[in-house]
Amino acid sequence: MAEKLFQGVFAALTTPFDQDEIALDQLRDNIRWYNQTSLAGYVVLGSTGEAVFLSEKEAEQVVVTAHENITPGKKLIAGASRESAKEAVNFINRLAALGAEAVLLKPPYYYKYRMTREALRAYYLAVADKAKIPVIIYHIPQNTGIPLESELIIELASHPQVIGIKDSSGNLSTVAEVVPYLKDDFCFLTGAGNILLPSLQMGARGAILAVASVIPDICCHLYKLWQSRRLSEAMEWQLKIIPLNKALTQTYGIAAIKYALDLIGLHGGLPRLPILPLAEKDKEKVKRLLVELGLIAAS
Repeated sequence: MAEKLFQGVFAALTTPFDQDEIALDQLRDNIRWYNQTSLAGYVVLGSTGEAVFLSEKEAEQVVVTAHENITPGKKLIAGASRESAKEAVNFINRLAALGAEAVLLKPPYYYKYRMTREALRAYYLAVADKAKIPVIIYHIPQNTGIPLESELIIELASHPQVIGIKDSSGNLSTVAEVVPYLKDDFCFLTGAGNILLPSLQMGARGAILAVASVIPDICCHLYKLWQSRRLSEAMEWQLKIIPLNKALTQTYGIAAIKYALDLIGLHGGLPRLPILPLAEKDKEKVKRLLVELGLIAAS
């Protein structure tokens, strides 16, 4: 069972663009660099990957490129959210054929006022019944406007094809309310880098983090310290990464993540419109945070 678990630290990867066209060679280079880290795997086509801005063809190309370049032993998760259950199943099964090992699935949210508990339950179960690879619930209410009730998460977790949740709500009470009632092989993964250690302490098996695409070694080191029960050291690192995590995921967003990647020698580049490039004054703030963590030299 252990080899089937999605545990450890996963990096949520960006999608590089060149002149607003998808740059698969740059994605390849980034993945080959990440392969040298202790990351458990990668998430493509997620929020950090600007999945909502990609065409179906581009999305499939991203999965193919990731699959062709990932190191054996690391897991590949792909975002596969679609508004209808039918289209979600179709897309998931195409991604499965291209090499994805599991998918992240947000709740449908366009008709959010019709997304009752019963509607959400029916959606997830219908998709899980027909998906050829495992489904990981993607809970990100700040983007979807749809918080998933803890009782619903627990119920969905009983489906054999629903194997985990990425909880990006940042709410530790969700961990406390859900984890004690989960089956042993269900993987609760936090999506909030600012509460990585507290989530692990409360029963999470790992994390899917945007900040891990910029500081993979630090995030993995924190996780290993927790595994070794060196909790005071782990807390020191948790506190150190909070300012950068806040800047990249809350204050400035994807443009800042991509700029940080440029600074550390990876391919970042520009986001797609309507996300604007990072302002010059904000670049200095991101640069300072990387200097403080020892990732780049002061200029």
